[in-house]
Amino acid sequence: MGITERREREKEEIRNKILDAARDLFAREGYEAVTMRRIAEAIEYSPTTIYNHFEDKDDLVRSLCDGDFGRLLEAMQTQAPPDPVDWIRHLGGAYARFGLSFPNHYRFMFLTTPNIEVHKDHDDFPGHQAFGVLRRAVELAVESGLLRSGSVDVMALHLWIAIHGAVSLLITMRPEHWPVAPPPDLVEQVIENSIRGFLCEPPPEDKR
Repeated sequence: MGITERREREKEEIRNKILDAARDLFAREGYEAVTMRRIAEAIEYSPTTIYNHFEDKDDLVRSLCDGDFGRLLEAMQTQAPPDPVDWIRHLGGAYARFGLSFPNHYRFMFLTTPNIEVHKDHDDFPGHQAFGVLRRAVELAVESGLLRSGSVDVMALHLWIAIHGAVSLLITMRPEHWPVAPPPDLVEQVIENSIRGFLCEPPPEDKR
């Protein structure tokens, strides 16, 4: 490995170290409480080092959002099953596994509120693309007659809210704070019950 390649690798390692420390601090202490100096102290670098990689805290947060939502999008872009309702189930499971496997990422993405506009309006933002994958599955299920007619956007939003709520509680609530112990298949139950609310009713049996 040449000098240039080694320097680039070291630069990338420092950048990732900064991002990991910032994500952890934002998730634990809140966006407003964390300064660039605080991040530098956490990784034992000077603030100047942080500014060599990021223009300011807003730039750092945007980089975190792009990276973390990109990982979520990747987790949801597996091969779609032929049945669109099964695809919805599959996407819900992939979303939950991501959140439960990377709780700090999830806390930062959805449970921390930066005082900037980080969720970009353009279609290239991976967070919008991830929702678009779910929306497409819902759209196909409606077109196939498996889900009742209605607003595809609202249905997709409802399904996301249900699984997001379950994941958020599972990663933030201590076991002793639950009113009853959540079942091991809580995520699967939430997904199934949410889908069931939109399923078309089966045709009545011919009683003749």
